[in-house]
Parts: sequence; structure tokens; C-alpha cells
Amino acid sequence: MNSDIIVKYFPNLTEEQQRQFAALYDLYIDWNAKINVISRKDIENLYEHHVLHSLGIAKVIQFRPGTTVMDLGTGGGFPGIPLAIFFPEVKFHLVDSIGKKVRVATEVANAIGLKNVTFRHARAQDEKQMFDFVVSRAVMPLEDLLKIIRKNISPVQKNALPNGLICLKGGELERETMPVKNKTTIHHLSKDFKEEFFETKKVVYSVVSS
Repeated sequence: MNSDIIVKYFPNLTEEQQRQFAALYDLYIDWNAKINVISRKDIENLYEHHVLHSLGIAKVIQFRPGTTVMDLGTGGGFPGIPLAIFFPEVKFHLVDSIGKKVRVATEVANAIGLKNVTFRHARAQDEKQMFDFVVSRAVMPLEDLLKIIRKNISPVQKNALPNGLICLKGGELERETMPVKNKTTIHHLSKDFKEEFFETKKVVYSVVSS
């Protein structure tokens, strides 16, 4: 499998970014054999279901240089590692409560030479640092996640979008977003990516006022 699908939707990548994306497949195949971070059935779809899906966040916001982002519940490094490749001037902090998953993400990032990522094996409740944004991929219901990360959102604004939470989610979200409807917008990734996988995939953005 190759990373052509990434270049198809993001044609302006530098040679270094293309090299880093291209290296991900062999690294994840290798690590996944030792520590299961992606389901065995799904590893063949790494670029479409994991890397491109992560980059859906870049269709909602172009983080400005110097922005700080926490990826909560990163698992094997999604969406944090693809976003860190895509935004080399942005600082990413990848957090997960399962140590062996953090290890995989750390090893993959080191192998491709990512300099703008840090890692922590911790529960969300224990991370006290502040960030401009928190990103996450379907970790828990939106309202629960917002309660946990409110303490982590910096009051200082740097980007076109106000600081907040950006989640990758799928399916029907009407009920889940109802309690935070006034502060939340839903972006349908089917507008950006034509593959069938993205028909039900969405990026949910919620403003978090500190």
C-alpha cells in the first residue's frame, strides 16, 4: 500500500512530508505485529481509514505556526502523528492511558524524525498543561470530553477559529451534540474526500471558553 491517496488530496506537501507519510505503512505493519494498535483487518486501509481521516481536521482549521495541540486518547498516534507531519510548525502533545500504545506512537514518530511531538502516558484527568486546541478521535461522548478538557484550553487566541475541541466522529450526532449545540459546528468529510468510508465521517468542533 502506498501514500498516493494523501498526495491526491494534499498535493502541496514538501518532499520531506511525502517521505514521512510514505514511511508510516511499514512502521505500523511492523509495530502492529508486536503491539496491536490498529485492528488486523484494518491495517491494509491505514492511509484511508487512519492517516487521511486524521487529516480531515486540516479541512476545518489551518493551525498557525506556534499553535499547541493535545491529542487525547491518541492510541497508536491518530490523529496526532499525521497532523504533526502536516503542520511541522505546530507543537503536538500525544496522550494516552495505555502505555504500550504511547510507546508505538513514540517509536513511529522517532523513526520518521518528527521534532514537533511530545508524548505522555497518562489519563486525561491528570494532564494539567494548557493548549490552544484538543483533538481526539471518537474517544468518548462530546459532553464528557468537554468537561475533562476545559481545564486544558488556553485563554490566549492565536488562530482564526477560537480555541476549543476538535473531534473526529462518525454516524448520527444530533443527540450527542444537543447539550452543546450553540457552541458546536459539524463538518461533513464527505464534502472533501470522495471515498465511501467518509460518507458518515465528520469533524466536530466545539468552542471552549475558559
